[in-house]
Amino acid sequence: MQLKGKNALVLGAVKGIGRAIGVALAKEGVNLALTRHDWQDSFKEMENSFAALGGNYSIYDVNLLDVEQIKKLKRMIEERFGKIDILINNIERGGWPAVHGEYIEEQWELEMATTLKAKRWVFNEMLPLLKKSDDGVVINFSSIAAIVGRSGPAALLFNDGYSAAVRGVSLLTETWARIGAPSIRVNEIMLGIFETRHAQQTRGWETVLTDYEKRAIVDHTLVGRTGNLEDIVKAVMFIIKDAPYMTGSVLRLDGGYVLGGERVPEMPTGIL
Repeated sequence: MQLKGKNALVLGAVKGIGRAIGVALAKEGVNLALTRHDWQDSFKEMENSFAALGGNYSIYDVNLLDVEQIKKLKRMIEERFGKIDILINNIERGGWPAVHGEYIEEQWELEMATTLKAKRWVFNEMLPLLKKSDDGVVINFSSIAAIVGRSGPAALLFNDGYSAAVRGVSLLTETWARIGAPSIRVNEIMLGIFETRHAQQTRGWETVLTDYEKRAIVDHTLVGRTGNLEDIVKAVMFIIKDAPYMTGSVLRLDGGYVLGGERVPEMPTGIL
């Protein structure tokens, strides 16, 4: 896909992963619809980041847990941009049982509503705008919590509800790939332990985990480090620009965490 002049909706663009993807797309000449809701202390920094790029963009303050606000967002985007070529479905809440305290019903409901339900309703409302594109792309974000749950060194990072919600994302990815075919490709990036999401630059990483616990997570990751925003942006650009035959797929971007850091022994010489 040639990106210049395309239209993208990037959810959660106020900071971290969403902003990094939005900035990368803006540098490619993409017109941007950017959403934000939480992290109001980062609003000005977000505005300055995109203003400095000088591209064509609009910022929408919208609570994506409210279906009526999603419908309103769709109408505003249609009026402003006409269609959507790229949907970055980057919205979640979850993990960090050690930070959020006692696991209560409200936590479960919020994780399900944000990580799973909001993604579904955004896709449902934006589908007519995606169908106006001759080469649409949807990228859902999920987490390796869908695989490892509360086990191993990452057990401190993932709540039950979050793990269940992100496992559901893969089902949505496969269903939407069928719905969107052949003109809309739908894929998923399953993230491991990343700075700004579960690792460095998050409250729990710096204030809750001990040095031993942090080291155990890194040691369990085959590449020997946590992920960074550049890793994510490169994966996003690959799916959008260089993977026209890829749809309904899950790209696990975890540095080998799921495989684990266990050593592989030498093959035995045998006794025969």
